[in-house]
Amino acid sequence: MEKFHGFKASSSNWKPNLGGRLPRQIQRALPIYAGVILFILFLSYGNSFTPKFEVAHVKKRSVNGQKVLGADSLAQKSPTRFPKKIWQTWKIDPLGFEDRDLTCARTWTQKNPGHRYEVLTDNNDLYYVETHFGPEGINRSDIVEVYKALTAKIIKADLLRYLVMYIEGGIYADIDVEALKPIDRFIPERYNEGDIDMVIGVEIDQPDFIAHPILGPKSMSFCQWTFMCKPGLPVMMRLVENIMIWLNELSKKQGVPISDLKLDFDEVISGTGPSAFTAAVLAEMSIKNGYEVKWDTFHNIPESKVVGGVLVLTVEAFAAGQGHSDSGNHNARTALVKHRYHASKWPTAHPRYKHPVYGEVEKCNWEVECVKMWDYNTALFDGLTEEEKQKLIIEKNQADMQKQAEDEAFARKLEAYEAARAAQEAGRTLAGQETGVASMSRPASQFLGLAAATDSFSKRLE
Repeated sequence: MEKFHGFKASSSNWKPNLGGRLPRQIQRALPIYAGVILFILFLSYGNSFTPKFEVAHVKKRSVNGQKVLGADSLAQKSPTRFPKKIWQTWKIDPLGFEDRDLTCARTWTQKNPGHRYEVLTDNNDLYYVETHFGPEGINRSDIVEVYKALTAKIIKADLLRYLVMYIEGGIYADIDVEALKPIDRFIPERYNEGDIDMVIGVEIDQPDFIAHPILGPKSMSFCQWTFMCKPGLPVMMRLVENIMIWLNELSKKQGVPISDLKLDFDEVISGTGPSAFTAAVLAEMSIKNGYEVKWDTFHNIPESKVVGGVLVLTVEAFAAGQGHSDSGNHNARTALVKHRYHASKWPTAHPRYKHPVYGEVEKCNWEVECVKMWDYNTALFDGLTEEEKQKLIIEKNQADMQKQAEDEAFARKLEAYEAARAAQEAGRTLAGQETGVASMSRPASQFLGLAAATDSFSKRLE
């Protein structure tokens, strides 16, 4: 018992009424008590060094023969605040951006000087995925292999944003999205940031079209060209897993590897785009709330609301100026970003359904009477004989060719007009350098004459 003399001495103030000596049974039990106390202290101090977010410690399950992370098995605790990170993805790094892309990118850095800004490119995206999802990351080789196999750029771009936001959190924005307000304005003051895991906005709110064969599946959706979340959210991994299951099933259906899949516009939207994003978010809300959350919860919402830890903003926040869904305009106080669409060229590789005579119903832009007319005309077309159909198709093609010729002629006139305006400005600059028109050189006088002509042409264009 010698080694416990110190313990006894340190407790000299404790004087039980035992005649100055502890019973032998208690003396024998002291080592056990001391061991228990030390063990408790060890656990208490040990827990203080445990990281709050440990993404690698997860359970796995098998889907389609692959080891897949169970979205509902994630046990990470979201941080109290959103990471101050801005993420974008593009073909090249910012040093090579075109002026229009650079202009949009600068709005994010200028309005958010306290945030880190990073762009993943076609040259470093795979390295990022391998680093964070390979053996040295969360060890998800199935995700890495699917990503490496993808050749459809839009599918890869969609998947990459979800992977990055799962690992990093922060805010994601497409390269052609301009920041109108600072990110600090994205969460209204009446909310506690610690209660929110994700910030999204309504994009399309047209439930009246739910039964339409083409418009129905995309008539109610959240925007995914801009959204904000904390790292390690189960909804992000659920979305990634849903995409991998969809790709594997589609691969079996088409009888080709993932790299050779052929996808139309609607398949992209439902597989990785806004419809897929919306389905995953609604599923997560339903799990957290204990009941099915339907789109009715977000139809015509007059102000933002939080459901299952997700802050849903009105359509005007991220998708203003669309001309539908009561999206308002970009000058509104609640408009946070502006999508310029100049980088949204992917539908050329994944075309929408286009009727041979009446074209794309999406061009109606959710206008009820226009959609009704499109439906009526296409239904009549289906009842025609093949000869009648071919006649209409020929007439339509001829009309398209004529319109194309007119558009090209107008483009040439517009080009000439812009050249004339440039010459006009040059003439004014030169005129300002002289004492007056009388002392101007002949070319400058010609410029001024040309300016008058271009003003007249401008009025005709208007």
